[in-house]
Amino acid sequence: MSQLERKRHGQEGEAESKDNMELTIQNENGKNALKIGNVVLPNPFVLAPMAGVTDAPFRALCAEKGAGMVCTEMISAKAISYRNKATFEMMRIFPNEGIVSLQLFGSEPELMGEVAASIEDMNFDVLDVNMGCPVPKVVNNGEGSALMKDPALAGRIMKCMSSAVSKPVTAKIRLGFDADHRNAVEVAKRLEDNGAAAVVVHGRTREQFYSGEADWEAIAEVVDALEIPVFGNGDVTDGPSANRLMQETGCAGVYIGRAARGNPWIFERVNTFFTAGEIMEIPDRREVADMIMRHAASLREFKGEYTAVREMRQHVAWYSAGYPHSTALRRRINEVDSLEAMFEIIESTFK
Repeated sequence: MSQLERKRHGQEGEAESKDNMELTIQNENGKNALKIGNVVLPNPFVLAPMAGVTDAPFRALCAEKGAGMVCTEMISAKAISYRNKATFEMMRIFPNEGIVSLQLFGSEPELMGEVAASIEDMNFDVLDVNMGCPVPKVVNNGEGSALMKDPALAGRIMKCMSSAVSKPVTAKIRLGFDADHRNAVEVAKRLEDNGAAAVVVHGRTREQFYSGEADWEAIAEVVDALEIPVFGNGDVTDGPSANRLMQETGCAGVYIGRAARGNPWIFERVNTFFTAGEIMEIPDRREVADMIMRHAASLREFKGEYTAVREMRQHVAWYSAGYPHSTALRRRINEVDSLEAMFEIIESTFK
């Protein structure tokens, strides 16, 4: 019998029992536990890795709001091997981040294995391989989603890494490189056969980037083909959509990316819906203002005032999306050069 106890449901609507909403992995005592290798996650909802977004300050906020695991920005294995100082700054992990997956990208199996071994003593819990990034400068270097074009190479990378460390190694993939080469099942099987502890599937090809609808049925095909946990990713924006993804695919858990930008509360909301079937109220204006300022203050501590001000401009745009006068707010925020000035604008706007 598969370790993954899948419950695929054809029925729709909110009338399903709580038992039918649950998808779990059984541990040796028979109790519900979602596990990646020997790492037990408190819930199945994960902050997906996003370049320029999932740094330590933001990861900590999402962990506080209930993310079952948080993922770092993708980190160059080659830069680690060169002992690049800025890269090691990106790898700093704080105690309040909960369970952390550190994501590497690269295309040289032996180097990936060596780097994995060299950093294993750092305080992350899971090591992930990026096989899904669609950005041209990454793909043109044979990394990220370019690895979808070479399942054998993807398998060798996983073999070198999983055999070099005792911590669980996972991979995040796409459905394929383009519409004519949708080979997620083949790649995922290669990864499983070479030691992957779990696989995350974004329901789009590299060619799609983030356009169109995610193909959840294709994610279900990977779930059905593998014995290890499979996480789904794509088009989850709230509790009901997260629950539907799990029901329709049988996936073990959900990675949430773009919907978490400016919205760490999403993890609180999906957990509440998953466990109680309830839809939480959206945070009020005061709570949003407080979160923005906490985020900014943490960024300042982590990266300094200059960088914090500039990075918060984008974060404020995400936090304020959908609010009245958000365009005017962004314009004002883009003109300030200190967090104190930014805080004054936030206070006056969200009062």
